Amino acid sequence: MISYKPFYETLLKKNITEYQLIFKQGFSANTLHRIKKGMAITTKTLDDLCYVLDCEVSDIIKFEKE
Repeated sequence: MISYKPFYETLLKKNITEYQLIFKQGFSANTLHRIKKGMAITTKTLDDLCYVLDCEVSDIIKFEKE
């Protein structure tokens, strides 16, 4: 199962809020809702998040065996 726990840790570490991602970086509220609920996001969105947050994919998602 893919976990987005690293995403929230990265936001905290970089002092960036979801509000800033939506209103200053142009991410949709639906995208952040999908992340919060553990739903799938596209690789394009993942790429965009890595670019904006200046981080690696592993700083946004990780795989957890159930």
